[in-house]
Amino acid sequence: MELPSYLPTPGSTEEREAFLALQPRLQTMFEQHYPDPRHPRAVVVLPGLSLDRETLTKLVGAQHYEERQLSMLTWLRLPRAKVIFLTSAPIPESLVDYYLGMLTGVPYGHARRRLVLLSCNDNSDEALTRKILRRPRLVQRIREAITDPAVTHLTAFNTTADEITLAVQLGVPLYGCDPELNHLGTKSGSRRMFAAANVAHPDGVEGLRSADEAARAVADLRLRDPALRRVVLKLEEGFSGEGNAVLDLPRAPLSADAVRPLLETALRPEAEGQSPAQFLQAYERMGGIVEAWVEGEGKSSPSVQMRVTPSRELEIISTHDQVLGGASGQVFLGSTFPARQEHRGMLVDAARKVGDVLRERGVLGRFAVDFVTTKQPDGSHAAYALEINLRKGGTTLPFQMLQFLTAGKVDADTGSFRTPLGDERCYYATDNLMKPAYQSLTPDDLLDILVDHRLHFDSTRQEGVVFHLMGALATYGKLGLVSIAATIEKAEAQYRRVVALLDAESAIAPKWRGFEAPR
Repeated sequence: MELPSYLPTPGSTEEREAFLALQPRLQTMFEQHYPDPRHPRAVVVLPGLSLDRETLTKLVGAQHYEERQLSMLTWLRLPRAKVIFLTSAPIPESLVDYYLGMLTGVPYGHARRRLVLLSCNDNSDEALTRKILRRPRLVQRIREAITDPAVTHLTAFNTTADEITLAVQLGVPLYGCDPELNHLGTKSGSRRMFAAANVAHPDGVEGLRSADEAARAVADLRLRDPALRRVVLKLEEGFSGEGNAVLDLPRAPLSADAVRPLLETALRPEAEGQSPAQFLQAYERMGGIVEAWVEGEGKSSPSVQMRVTPSRELEIISTHDQVLGGASGQVFLGSTFPARQEHRGMLVDAARKVGDVLRERGVLGRFAVDFVTTKQPDGSHAAYALEINLRKGGTTLPFQMLQFLTAGKVDADTGSFRTPLGDERCYYATDNLMKPAYQSLTPDDLLDILVDHRLHFDSTRQEGVVFHLMGALATYGKLGLVSIAATIEKAEAQYRRVVALLDAESAIAPKWRGFEAPR
């Protein structure tokens, strides 16, 4: 099936003009339709990660990350809302049942009728949008599922030229950052935005295109700060901290010529199994930055999630303290919400300055700013902005799940989350709970364990645990979860209890099979 003749060629000027003509509909929907919860509306959810194939192959169970956006089913709380959810492979009906079963106040059948699930039946490492565009008949089925384009928009994890093409072919606007502005969220772009916003960030050099340029940048940083002992190289479009590499510096004076061989022998990439040579090859291809490593006591890695609405208003959505791992603690593993009170206000103030600069430059939709904070000798805290993520991210799903399950909202004055009854709720979340033994468990086993031990989210108490990434369990032994409770300490204790139960249940799996190999 060929592309209909009335659709513009992907990447053409005509396509760009068609895209820009669609975008004003967002403001109309946001201001005229959405304030009335009974007004018809629809969202096409594109949960795939539009990243290059090399990056996707490094992310364990990348395809199953599409399940994280099932939190968008919260739209079905609205009585006339429709959700069209697109995936690489079909989502098991048991997972759909799991999420819809947590909708309060809406009959299951009513919600299920308003949910359309469409898939490519393609498990390859290719990005989801590219899979869809290669299947014109699937695009046509999506088009047919859109009842009224005037009240429908497309939302994606991140936006590229492919998402523009799909939006135009569907005839609906895209609620997300225009890909022509994506350079603002690269590592170099982030540093430039921090400078424009007059927000503190580590000393560094951006816009580098080769290992030789990186070596000169390291030497320059050392010249500016003779006490500098560590630097970090970052790929322009690294994902989840795995595009970073650390270099420890000797105490002796350094020239660019002395740094260059160190990059080949002493560089420590954060991505597991990646050699210095492989990292430098990616650096040559993608470009990047060099930054001074932030030293200090009591370091933490918080983030602030924001969005620019179609009405061009900047909203602070949430604050988080990130849980990081990896060789040098730069790989995102999870988060706690909200960020600690001691630095929450300072982070919001800095993030708002960055958000205002991005809004002025035309950014639309969700994004986040990552920081590192250190404790000063006088007991105060210093915050340094590290990067901007112009997309949804690891903190998006847990916060949406909190809203999905409790119907609460953030208190603008304190940054804490309150249920409709005024009770505070926090969470501990991860999408990287992974152990080989967990491959012995199925999603149904997970639910049995939760229910047996009364850990499943209870809408009466508004506490408990919700799983996601369950599709990755059997193949990778990997899953994610959000543990919701009245305090972060209680949420983390609840999380650790779940891990202990999963460890115990997966450890006994070989025993209950009662099978002996033939002699």
